[in-house]
Amino acid sequence: MATQERMASVDALWFHMEEPANLMMITAVLFFEGRVDFERLRTETRTRLVDRYPRFRQRVVLGRLGLPQWEDAPDFDLDAHLLRLPVPAPGDRAAQEALVSEWMSTPLERSRPLWQFHVLEGAQGGDILLARLHHCISDGIALARLLLSLTDGDATNTEPPREHPRASSGGLARWVRGARAAAGTARTVLRKGAELAAEPILAGDLLRQGALSAAALGKLMVITPDPRTPLRGPLGTQKRAAWSSPIPLERVKVVGRALGGTVNDVLLAVLTGALRRYLEARNVPPEDLHALVPVNLRPMDEPVPRELGNRFGLVFLRLPVHIEDPRRRLHELSRRMGLVKKSPEAVVTFGALGLLGYTPAPVERAVVDAFGTKASLVATNVPGPRQPVSLAGVTLRELTFWVPQAGHLGLGVSLFSYAGQVTVGVAADVLRVPDPHVLIQNFHEELDSLSEAAAQQA
Repeated sequence: MATQERMASVDALWFHMEEPANLMMITAVLFFEGRVDFERLRTETRTRLVDRYPRFRQRVVLGRLGLPQWEDAPDFDLDAHLLRLPVPAPGDRAAQEALVSEWMSTPLERSRPLWQFHVLEGAQGGDILLARLHHCISDGIALARLLLSLTDGDATNTEPPREHPRASSGGLARWVRGARAAAGTARTVLRKGAELAAEPILAGDLLRQGALSAAALGKLMVITPDPRTPLRGPLGTQKRAAWSSPIPLERVKVVGRALGGTVNDVLLAVLTGALRRYLEARNVPPEDLHALVPVNLRPMDEPVPRELGNRFGLVFLRLPVHIEDPRRRLHELSRRMGLVKKSPEAVVTFGALGLLGYTPAPVERAVVDAFGTKASLVATNVPGPRQPVSLAGVTLRELTFWVPQAGHLGLGVSLFSYAGQVTVGVAADVLRVPDPHVLIQNFHEELDSLSEAAAQQA
């Protein structure tokens, strides 16, 4: 009989949350400047992912009481997970987005390890690597790091293999282990700090507030649901993906220096303005909306452990959509972001997610859905390599990725910086945002407005 390992509670939460209209899948799209050497990529995938991280060759099986377990796939075949796929003619941006959207709407095969790579060939500009990985394997930050570990000259390492403690059958023992894990992560955050996008949540700020504080938990519980807008409502099974042309990072920095704000502040203020334009065009009053922002709780100066897993929390960032003037909107966004950085909410939500993983699936879903009513979108802002990297001998031109929109949210926006440029990615449910290009166009227009304001300030 194959050896089975119980899935960690917070990972089990994401496994249980999946349903046809809300796939718990992280999707990444990597664009290259030419043709990818497929055999070389195959070798790198095996040696740097499959052989290094057991989860990439393990499947999920249900044990007693329906608890998910990791088990080595007896018939693991790399060729079932790394495939070639032609982009329909003419291979332009529309054809690429249609193909990515199709696979973003397709669940992973549960009888196999929960990941799949497609090399999209025939795309204008060069080949594309489409990666789909289930959230139960790990969080988006860690998986982004793993994908970049495939690149040439990468220094990403893993921790030595660690023995897994034998699982106890007692529910109380499992609860205590989950609580200890959450507390241990809180101590790690207090000691080394966490990262919100490219900016640290300072350890001193967390210490002053008190991680896992009752005040922070109380604040999370009393956040009122977001107003009813076209962004919220029933979801379907069809998702659409769109992404921008690369935006020079220096342009964003110039705006921040002139108007007072970090790169992160500027990008999120521009996103806020884009949402305001979207709502106004649909005759919807521009009220403030909450974005769920994932916060990395894994020290970035340490290697990703071999067992991977989820180590992140969530914060609710209230976007000042009601403010019309772009400069005032930026200043208010910066002020609110400062408060978020001093809050222990991310650690609180991590602990809550871990404990939820020990509850029945219907309870998990009900609680996460309740959290989802308090927000309108998921927003991620992730820093990638500052210098160009290559994979299988081909330079990586740009990339973007999306995390799942848990809680039945229908919109996810990704801001990924790489080699001096930022790519904006939008993943949306067709019933909520049928044309994500509108949001991307709004983003460009808002950045133009802030750039003009910055020029006037200078």
